[in-house]
Amino acid sequence: MPIGDPHGGNFTYTEEGLPENIFMSSVPSKDPMRAVAFYRDILMMKVLYSGPEEAVVRRDHATLRIYRSDKTGIDTGIFIGVAEPYDFHRRMIDEGVRFKMDPKRLPMGVATSFFDDDDNILYIIETGAVPCEEHKS
Repeated sequence: MPIGDPHGGNFTYTEEGLPENIFMSSVPSKDPMRAVAFYRDILMMKVLYSGPEEAVVRRDHATLRIYRSDKTGIDTGIFIGVAEPYDFHRRMIDEGVRFKMDPKRLPMGVATSFFDDDDNILYIIETGAVPCEEHKS
């Protein structure tokens, strides 16, 4: 803050301090250390750290915090990007993953949803997704 402008009233904001991305999303688990196996072994996410109360896993730019909670089996609303949702679906079927929704076109692109080992619902969407013409503003 410049001298002569003690309250910053002459400062003009541009992009400073505005959100850039979603850095991490959280998923509940009754046992985070057990849940890590699903994310590590099935989704091939790297374990950044793991403990009895929480764990963090990452693959490319997708970072998930798995935290201890008695309330699981929720619709997380988390959409994880993949190049091809049909390939993801086929691979996860082979791994025994249960799906809530088979791949289908949504307004933002092709998506699918699946259950983790705590019955939480997560979504997969194509990374090249763009709004359908009828949904563009």
